[in-house]
Amino acid sequence: MTNRARLPAGLIALTLGSFGIGLTEFVIAGLLPQVSQDLRVSEAAAGWLISGYALSVAAGAIVLTAATGGLPRKPVLVGLVALFVAGNLLSAVATGYPMALLGRVVAALCHGSFFGIGSLVARRMVAPERASRAVAVMFAGLTLANVLGVPFGALVGERWGWRATFWAITVIGVLALAAIAVLVPGWAGAVDRAHPSAGSGLGGLRAQVHAFRSWQVWLTLAATALGYGGMFGAFSYIAYTFTRVTGFSDADVAWLLVVYGAGLVIGNLAGGRAADLDRDRTLIGSLAGLALTLVAFGRWRRAPSRRRCWSSCSACSGSRACPA
Repeated sequence: MTNRARLPAGLIALTLGSFGIGLTEFVIAGLLPQVSQDLRVSEAAAGWLISGYALSVAAGAIVLTAATGGLPRKPVLVGLVALFVAGNLLSAVATGYPMALLGRVVAALCHGSFFGIGSLVARRMVAPERASRAVAVMFAGLTLANVLGVPFGALVGERWGWRATFWAITVIGVLALAAIAVLVPGWAGAVDRAHPSAGSGLGGLRAQVHAFRSWQVWLTLAATALGYGGMFGAFSYIAYTFTRVTGFSDADVAWLLVVYGAGLVIGNLAGGRAADLDRDRTLIGSLAGLALTLVAFGRWRRAPSRRRCWSSCSACSGSRACPA
Protein backbone atom coordinates (compact mmCIF):
# COMPACT_ATOMS: atom_id res chain seq x y z
CA MET A 1 0.00 0.00 0.00
CA THR A 2 3.02 2.24 0.27
CA ASN A 3 3.79 2.27 -3.44
CA ARG A 4 0.65 2.77 -5.47
CA ALA A 5 2.45 4.06 -8.54
CA ARG A 6 3.20 0.49 -9.61
CA LEU A 7 0.57 -1.86 -10.95
CA PRO A 8 -0.55 -4.00 -7.98
CA ALA A 9 -0.13 -7.75 -8.32
CA GLY A 10 -3.68 -8.17 -7.05
CA LEU A 11 -4.94 -6.17 -10.03
CA ILE A 12 -3.20 -8.59 -12.39
CA ALA A 13 -4.95 -11.44 -10.56
CA LEU A 14 -8.33 -9.78 -11.15
CA THR A 15 -7.44 -9.27 -14.82
CA LEU A 16 -6.67 -12.97 -15.13
CA GLY A 17 -10.10 -13.71 -13.67
CA SER A 18 -11.82 -11.38 -16.14
CA PHE A 19 -9.86 -13.01 -18.97
CA GLY A 20 -11.15 -16.45 -18.00
CA ILE A 21 -14.74 -15.25 -17.64
CA GLY A 22 -14.61 -13.42 -20.97
CA LEU A 23 -13.19 -16.53 -22.57
CA THR A 24 -15.95 -18.83 -21.35
CA GLU A 25 -18.60 -16.29 -22.37
CA PHE A 26 -17.54 -15.84 -25.98
CA VAL A 27 -15.60 -18.97 -26.96
CA ILE A 28 -18.73 -21.11 -27.27
CA ALA A 29 -19.81 -19.19 -30.39
CA GLY A 30 -16.88 -20.65 -32.30
CA LEU A 31 -17.54 -24.16 -30.99
CA LEU A 32 -21.29 -24.56 -31.56
CA PRO A 33 -21.00 -26.73 -34.69
CA GLN A 34 -18.72 -29.21 -32.88
CA VAL A 35 -20.86 -29.16 -29.73
CA SER A 36 -24.16 -29.75 -31.54
CA GLN A 37 -22.65 -32.59 -33.57
CA ASP A 38 -20.99 -34.27 -30.60
CA LEU A 39 -23.99 -33.94 -28.27
CA ARG A 40 -26.41 -34.79 -31.08
CA VAL A 41 -28.65 -31.76 -30.67
CA SER A 42 -29.96 -29.23 -33.18
CA GLU A 43 -28.25 -25.92 -33.91
CA ALA A 44 -31.08 -24.11 -32.12
CA ALA A 45 -30.68 -26.28 -29.02
CA ALA A 46 -26.92 -25.70 -29.04
CA GLY A 47 -27.64 -21.98 -29.12
CA TRP A 48 -29.14 -22.31 -25.65
CA LEU A 49 -25.62 -22.81 -24.35
CA ILE A 50 -25.25 -19.09 -25.10
CA SER A 51 -28.78 -17.97 -24.16
CA GLY A 52 -28.75 -19.98 -20.93
CA TYR A 53 -25.44 -18.41 -19.99
CA ALA A 54 -26.82 -14.92 -20.60
CA LEU A 55 -29.95 -15.53 -18.52
CA SER A 56 -27.85 -16.93 -15.70
CA VAL A 57 -25.59 -13.85 -15.82
CA ALA A 58 -28.62 -11.61 -15.34
CA ALA A 59 -29.98 -13.65 -12.43
CA GLY A 60 -26.64 -14.13 -10.72
CA ALA A 61 -25.70 -10.46 -10.95
CA ILE A 62 -28.74 -9.44 -8.93
CA VAL A 63 -29.08 -12.33 -6.48
CA LEU A 64 -25.42 -13.00 -5.64
CA THR A 65 -24.44 -9.34 -5.43
CA ALA A 66 -27.32 -8.64 -3.06
CA ALA A 67 -26.68 -11.77 -0.99
CA THR A 68 -22.98 -11.02 -0.52
CA GLY A 69 -23.21 -7.24 -0.13
CA GLY A 70 -22.24 -7.28 3.56
CA LEU A 71 -19.44 -9.84 3.28
CA PRO A 72 -15.69 -9.16 2.88
CA ARG A 73 -15.10 -8.88 -0.84
CA LYS A 74 -11.92 -10.93 -1.20
CA PRO A 75 -13.48 -14.21 0.06
CA VAL A 76 -16.52 -13.46 -2.09
CA LEU A 77 -14.33 -13.10 -5.19
CA VAL A 78 -12.58 -16.39 -4.37
CA GLY A 79 -15.96 -18.08 -4.00
CA LEU A 80 -17.21 -16.63 -7.29
CA VAL A 81 -14.16 -17.89 -9.18
CA ALA A 82 -14.61 -21.31 -7.53
CA LEU A 83 -18.16 -21.31 -8.93
CA PHE A 84 -16.70 -20.43 -12.33
CA VAL A 85 -14.25 -23.33 -12.13
CA ALA A 86 -16.98 -25.78 -11.12
CA GLY A 87 -19.21 -24.73 -14.03
CA ASN A 88 -16.50 -25.07 -16.65
CA LEU A 89 -15.42 -28.39 -15.19
CA LEU A 90 -18.99 -29.64 -15.59
CA SER A 91 -18.92 -28.56 -19.25
CA ALA A 92 -15.55 -30.23 -19.80
CA VAL A 93 -16.73 -33.61 -18.48
CA ALA A 94 -20.29 -33.35 -19.79
CA THR A 95 -21.63 -36.65 -21.08
CA GLY A 96 -24.73 -35.08 -22.57
CA TYR A 97 -26.49 -31.85 -23.45
CA PRO A 98 -28.25 -31.30 -20.07
CA MET A 99 -24.95 -31.55 -18.19
CA ALA A 100 -23.23 -29.17 -20.61
CA LEU A 101 -26.07 -26.66 -20.24
CA LEU A 102 -25.94 -26.97 -16.44
CA GLY A 103 -22.22 -26.26 -16.54
CA ARG A 104 -22.82 -23.11 -18.57
CA VAL A 105 -25.50 -21.91 -16.15
CA VAL A 106 -23.31 -22.53 -13.09
CA ALA A 107 -20.28 -20.80 -14.65
CA ALA A 108 -22.39 -17.77 -15.59
CA LEU A 109 -23.67 -17.15 -12.06
CA CYS A 110 -20.40 -15.51 -11.08
CA HIS A 111 -20.13 -13.23 -14.11
CA GLY A 112 -21.95 -10.05 -13.11
CA SER A 113 -21.00 -10.20 -9.45
CA PHE A 114 -17.32 -10.75 -10.23
CA PHE A 115 -17.06 -7.65 -12.39
CA GLY A 116 -19.14 -5.53 -10.02
CA ILE A 117 -17.29 -6.54 -6.86
CA GLY A 118 -13.94 -6.81 -8.65
CA SER A 119 -14.25 -3.21 -9.85
CA LEU A 120 -14.66 -2.01 -6.28
CA VAL A 121 -11.64 -4.01 -5.12
CA ALA A 122 -9.54 -2.82 -8.06
CA ARG A 123 -10.27 0.81 -7.22
CA ARG A 124 -9.19 0.30 -3.62
CA MET A 125 -5.78 -1.06 -4.62
CA VAL A 126 -4.59 2.17 -6.26
CA ALA A 127 -4.53 5.89 -5.53
CA PRO A 128 -7.91 7.66 -6.02
CA GLU A 129 -6.75 9.49 -9.15
CA ARG A 130 -5.89 6.13 -10.77
CA ALA A 131 -9.11 4.32 -9.82
CA SER A 132 -10.73 4.45 -13.28
CA ARG A 133 -7.51 3.25 -14.88
CA ALA A 134 -7.40 0.30 -12.48
CA VAL A 135 -10.92 -0.72 -13.48
CA ALA A 136 -9.95 -0.41 -17.14
CA VAL A 137 -6.96 -2.70 -16.54
CA MET A 138 -9.21 -5.31 -14.95
CA PHE A 139 -11.68 -5.15 -17.86
CA ALA A 140 -8.78 -5.45 -20.30
CA GLY A 141 -9.00 -9.16 -19.57
CA LEU A 142 -12.27 -9.21 -21.54
CA THR A 143 -10.60 -7.53 -24.51
CA LEU A 144 -7.67 -9.95 -24.40
CA ALA A 145 -10.13 -12.84 -24.24
CA ASN A 146 -11.74 -11.67 -27.48
CA VAL A 147 -8.53 -10.87 -29.35
CA LEU A 148 -6.39 -13.83 -28.24
CA GLY A 149 -8.33 -16.26 -26.07
CA VAL A 150 -11.44 -16.89 -28.16
CA PRO A 151 -9.57 -17.56 -31.44
CA PHE A 152 -7.13 -19.81 -29.56
CA GLY A 153 -10.04 -21.62 -27.90
CA ALA A 154 -11.69 -22.14 -31.29
CA LEU A 155 -8.41 -23.50 -32.66
CA VAL A 156 -8.03 -25.88 -29.71
CA GLY A 157 -11.62 -27.04 -30.16
CA GLU A 158 -11.09 -27.62 -33.87
CA ARG A 159 -7.89 -29.61 -33.27
CA TRP A 160 -8.66 -31.58 -30.08
CA GLY A 161 -12.41 -31.24 -29.54
CA TRP A 162 -14.58 -28.69 -27.76
CA ARG A 163 -14.10 -30.31 -24.34
CA ALA A 164 -10.37 -29.54 -24.52
CA THR A 165 -11.24 -25.85 -24.69
CA PHE A 166 -13.28 -26.07 -21.49
CA TRP A 167 -10.49 -28.00 -19.78
CA ALA A 168 -8.14 -25.14 -20.68
CA ILE A 169 -10.62 -22.59 -19.30
CA THR A 170 -10.91 -24.63 -16.11
CA VAL A 171 -7.13 -24.49 -15.65
CA ILE A 172 -7.20 -20.71 -16.19
CA GLY A 173 -9.92 -20.48 -13.55
CA VAL A 174 -7.84 -22.44 -11.05
CA LEU A 175 -4.86 -20.15 -11.68
CA ALA A 176 -7.05 -17.07 -11.26
CA LEU A 177 -8.52 -18.44 -8.02
CA ALA A 178 -5.05 -19.05 -6.57
CA ALA A 179 -3.79 -15.65 -7.73
CA ILE A 180 -6.72 -13.78 -6.17
CA ALA A 181 -6.41 -15.72 -2.92
CA VAL A 182 -2.69 -14.95 -2.63
CA LEU A 183 -2.20 -11.57 -4.29
CA VAL A 184 -5.35 -9.51 -3.56
CA PRO A 185 -4.86 -7.78 -0.18
CA GLY A 186 -7.59 -8.25 2.38
CA TRP A 187 -7.87 -4.51 3.10
CA ALA A 188 -8.84 -3.86 -0.55
CA GLY A 189 -11.97 -5.94 -0.02
CA ALA A 190 -13.13 -4.29 3.18
CA VAL A 191 -16.81 -3.30 3.13
CA ASP A 192 -17.95 0.24 3.91
CA ARG A 193 -20.79 -0.42 6.35
CA ALA A 194 -22.12 3.12 5.85
CA HIS A 195 -22.85 2.46 2.17
CA PRO A 196 -26.54 1.64 1.46
CA SER A 197 -25.61 -1.42 -0.60
CA ALA A 198 -23.48 -2.91 2.14
CA GLY A 199 -26.32 -4.92 3.64
CA SER A 200 -26.85 -8.56 2.80
CA GLY A 201 -29.99 -10.60 2.37
CA LEU A 202 -33.28 -8.75 1.89
CA GLY A 203 -31.77 -5.42 2.86
CA GLY A 204 -29.10 -5.71 0.21
CA LEU A 205 -31.66 -6.81 -2.36
CA ARG A 206 -33.84 -3.78 -1.63
CA ALA A 207 -30.85 -1.50 -2.15
CA GLN A 208 -30.11 -3.21 -5.49
CA VAL A 209 -33.64 -2.94 -6.87
CA HIS A 210 -34.22 0.62 -5.66
CA ALA A 211 -32.65 1.93 -8.87
CA PHE A 212 -35.44 0.35 -10.92
CA ARG A 213 -37.81 3.07 -9.78
CA SER A 214 -36.20 5.38 -12.34
CA TRP A 215 -37.59 5.31 -15.88
CA GLN A 216 -34.17 6.33 -17.17
CA VAL A 217 -32.77 3.05 -15.84
CA TRP A 218 -35.44 1.13 -17.75
CA LEU A 219 -34.72 3.06 -20.96
CA THR A 220 -31.01 2.37 -20.57
CA LEU A 221 -31.64 -1.32 -20.00
CA ALA A 222 -33.96 -1.48 -23.03
CA ALA A 223 -31.42 0.23 -25.31
CA THR A 224 -28.65 -2.06 -24.07
CA ALA A 225 -30.76 -5.21 -24.43
CA LEU A 226 -31.93 -4.36 -27.94
CA GLY A 227 -28.52 -3.21 -29.15
CA TYR A 228 -26.51 -6.08 -27.71
CA GLY A 229 -29.31 -8.53 -28.46
CA GLY A 230 -29.03 -7.73 -32.16
CA MET A 231 -25.27 -8.09 -32.12
CA PHE A 232 -25.26 -11.34 -30.16
CA GLY A 233 -28.03 -12.73 -32.36
CA ALA A 234 -25.53 -12.62 -35.23
CA PHE A 235 -22.46 -13.52 -33.18
CA SER A 236 -24.03 -16.55 -31.51
CA TYR A 237 -24.20 -18.38 -34.84
CA ILE A 238 -21.19 -16.79 -36.48
CA ALA A 239 -19.38 -20.11 -36.85
CA TYR A 240 -22.39 -21.60 -38.66
CA THR A 241 -22.63 -18.52 -40.88
CA PHE A 242 -18.99 -18.73 -41.91
CA THR A 243 -18.82 -22.50 -42.44
CA ARG A 244 -22.34 -23.45 -43.60
CA VAL A 245 -23.39 -20.31 -45.50
CA THR A 246 -20.39 -18.26 -46.59
CA GLY A 247 -18.15 -21.21 -47.40
CA PHE A 248 -15.23 -20.90 -45.01
CA SER A 249 -13.63 -24.03 -43.60
CA ASP A 250 -13.69 -24.93 -39.91
CA ALA A 251 -10.01 -23.98 -39.68
CA ASP A 252 -10.83 -20.45 -40.85
CA VAL A 253 -13.09 -19.71 -37.86
CA ALA A 254 -10.14 -18.99 -35.55
CA TRP A 255 -8.63 -16.21 -37.65
CA LEU A 256 -12.06 -14.76 -38.40
CA LEU A 257 -12.56 -14.44 -34.64
CA VAL A 258 -9.21 -12.64 -34.50
CA VAL A 259 -10.69 -10.10 -36.91
CA TYR A 260 -13.72 -9.80 -34.65
CA GLY A 261 -11.51 -9.23 -31.61
CA ALA A 262 -9.42 -6.63 -33.46
CA GLY A 263 -12.60 -4.77 -34.35
CA LEU A 264 -13.61 -4.92 -30.70
CA VAL A 265 -10.38 -3.27 -29.59
CA ILE A 266 -10.65 -0.55 -32.24
CA GLY A 267 -14.28 0.07 -31.36
CA ASN A 268 -13.52 0.36 -27.65
CA LEU A 269 -10.71 2.85 -28.22
CA ALA A 270 -12.59 4.94 -30.76
CA GLY A 271 -15.85 4.78 -28.85
CA GLY A 272 -14.22 5.77 -25.58
CA ARG A 273 -12.59 8.84 -27.08
CA ALA A 274 -15.78 9.83 -28.89
CA ALA A 275 -17.90 9.39 -25.76
CA ASP A 276 -15.62 11.75 -23.84
CA LEU A 277 -16.47 14.43 -26.41
CA ASP A 278 -20.18 13.73 -26.88
CA ARG A 279 -21.68 10.71 -25.15
CA ASP A 280 -25.22 10.95 -26.56
CA ARG A 281 -24.15 11.31 -30.19
CA THR A 282 -21.67 8.49 -29.76
CA LEU A 283 -24.37 6.15 -28.46
CA ILE A 284 -26.77 7.04 -31.27
CA GLY A 285 -24.04 6.77 -33.87
CA SER A 286 -22.75 3.43 -32.59
CA LEU A 287 -26.22 1.86 -32.50
CA ALA A 288 -26.99 3.18 -36.00
CA GLY A 289 -23.66 1.85 -37.25
CA LEU A 290 -24.37 -1.51 -35.64
CA ALA A 291 -27.77 -1.73 -37.34
CA LEU A 292 -26.30 -0.90 -40.76
CA THR A 293 -23.47 -3.37 -40.26
CA LEU A 294 -25.84 -6.21 -39.35
CA VAL A 295 -27.91 -5.46 -42.46
CA ALA A 296 -24.73 -5.61 -44.55
CA PHE A 297 -23.67 -8.80 -42.81
CA GLY A 298 -26.97 -10.47 -43.66
CA ARG A 299 -26.94 -9.19 -47.23
CA TRP A 300 -23.37 -10.33 -47.96
CA ARG A 301 -23.43 -13.61 -46.09
CA ARG A 302 -23.66 -15.54 -49.39
CA ALA A 303 -21.29 -13.27 -51.28
CA PRO A 304 -18.52 -15.14 -53.10
CA SER A 305 -15.93 -12.58 -52.03
CA ARG A 306 -14.51 -13.47 -48.60
CA ARG A 307 -13.20 -9.96 -48.16
CA ARG A 308 -16.74 -8.60 -47.90
CA CYS A 309 -17.63 -11.05 -45.14
CA TRP A 310 -14.31 -10.32 -43.38
CA SER A 311 -14.85 -6.55 -43.37
CA SER A 312 -18.45 -6.94 -42.26
CA CYS A 313 -17.43 -9.11 -39.31
CA SER A 314 -14.77 -6.61 -38.22
CA ALA A 315 -17.10 -3.63 -38.60
CA CYS A 316 -19.82 -5.37 -36.60
CA SER A 317 -17.50 -5.94 -33.66
CA GLY A 318 -16.12 -2.41 -33.77
CA SER A 319 -19.54 -0.77 -33.98
CA ARG A 320 -21.01 -2.62 -31.02
CA ALA A 321 -18.02 -1.94 -28.76
CA CYS A 322 -18.71 1.74 -28.11
CA PRO A 323 -19.33 2.34 -24.41
CA ALA A 324 -22.80 2.87 -23.01
